[in-house]
Amino acid sequence: MPSGMLTGYRVLDITQFVAGPVCSRLLADAGAEVIKVELAPFGDRARVQGFKPRDPAYRKSSRSTYYFQHNHSKRSLALDFKHPKARQILRDLVAKVDVLVENFAPGVMARAGLSYEELSRINPRLVMCSISLGGQTGPLSAKPGYDYVAQAYAGITHMIGEPDRPPAQLPIAIGDVSTGVSAAMAVGFALLHRERTGRGQHVEATLVDTYFHMHESNVPKVAIRGDGFAPARSGSQHPDGGPMGIFRAPGGTFVCIAVLPHQWVDLAGAIGRPDLAQAERFATPHLRRDNNPEIVELVEGWLAGFPSREAAIAELERHRIPCAPVLTLNEAMVHPHLVERGTVRPVHDDQLGEFAVPGMPVRFSDWEQPTDLRADMVGESNEAVLGELGLGPEEIQALYAEKVLVRDPLIDGPSGAPAPARRSA
Repeated sequence: MPSGMLTGYRVLDITQFVAGPVCSRLLADAGAEVIKVELAPFGDRARVQGFKPRDPAYRKSSRSTYYFQHNHSKRSLALDFKHPKARQILRDLVAKVDVLVENFAPGVMARAGLSYEELSRINPRLVMCSISLGGQTGPLSAKPGYDYVAQAYAGITHMIGEPDRPPAQLPIAIGDVSTGVSAAMAVGFALLHRERTGRGQHVEATLVDTYFHMHESNVPKVAIRGDGFAPARSGSQHPDGGPMGIFRAPGGTFVCIAVLPHQWVDLAGAIGRPDLAQAERFATPHLRRDNNPEIVELVEGWLAGFPSREAAIAELERHRIPCAPVLTLNEAMVHPHLVERGTVRPVHDDQLGEFAVPGMPVRFSDWEQPTDLRADMVGESNEAVLGELGLGPEEIQALYAEKVLVRDPLIDGPSGAPAPARRSA
C-alpha cells in the first residue's frame, strides 16, 4: 500500500486556529509534506487551547490536544513574520513547494510582499489557497471574523433555535471545519488542473461562502417568493415536517426520526395507527407540516410505552423507519461503528498521553489513513527545514540570535536533557 496519495507534494502552511489548519492537515494525512509556519513568539494560537501535558515538567509545553488534532503530521517552522529575513525564507520555500495555504486577513500577504502575483513569479506552478471570513473581494473582505460571525452573515444563525425564542448558536466549529474541507477540495482540484495545464492558480475558501452553501432548500424559495416567504426557526423539528426531528423517548432519552413522504404510511403502521395514513389532515406533506405538533404528540405518546429507547428503535427499524438514538459525544466515541471505521481515531503523544481525535471524513479503497501520528512543538523542525534550503548550522544560529527564528525551550527536555523519544509520522 502506498505511503500516501499525495506523497511527493510539498505544502507551505501559514495558518492558525481551525479552518486553515484543517485544510493542510487533510493534505498531510494523505501524504503531503506540510511545513507549518508559526508566527513568533508563541506559534499557532490554538496551542494554548485544549488539554496540556500531564507531566508537570512539560506543563508549559507548546503542545496541546487542540493543536494536535488540527496540526498533527506537520513540521513546525517558527519565525518572526515581520522580519525581512523571515520573509525571504518564505520566498525561498515557495520556490520549492507545490501549495501555499494562508488564512491572514485579506491584504496582509500583499503588504508583506507575498501576494499570489509576486509568488507566482517565483513559482508559476504554485497553487495558493487563501482562507478568510468573506474572501479577497467584496464588502466583507476587510472584516475580520470567525465561525459564528460567518454563520450569522450567511443566514444560518437566524434559523437555529426554538420558534418562540431568540436565535441560537451551534457549539461546534462546523463552518471552520467545513471551510477547511472545502479548501482542501479546491487545492486538489487546482493540482489536478495543474497536472493538465502546467499552471498554478490562486484559489479561495471563505467561511461565509461555505456556510451559505449549506442551505438545503430555502435559497430558491426566498428568491422566488421574495418578502412573501421567510424561513422560521422550528427547534428540534424539521421546518418541512416529515415527521422529521427529535422525539422524547423513555428514560429522558431522545430518538431522531427522519421520514420522507413515501414512508409516512410505514410510520403510521409502526406506531399502531394505520388509520393516520388515510386521515385527511395528514394527506400531503404540506398538511403534515402544518399539523406536525399533533404528529409529535402521537409519536412521543407511542414511544413512552416502551421500556427503553433501544426497544423503541428496534420496533421502528422493524418497519424500516430511518431513526437513531441521540447519542452524547461520550456514547458516540465508543460506538462500535465509529470505532471500527477509525472515525474515532486513537492517538498517542509522549507528553499528552493517550486520547482520540476525529479520523478522515472520507475513505479510499487503495489507501488507509495513518494511525501513528505526531505533532511538533513550536519550531521543532526549524533546523531540518532550513537545512534543506542549504543553510548551515552557523547561519541558523545567527537567525536565532537575531530573533528571526524561535522554538519551544522544552524541545531539549525540561532540564536540558533530550526530549522523550517521539513516534514518527
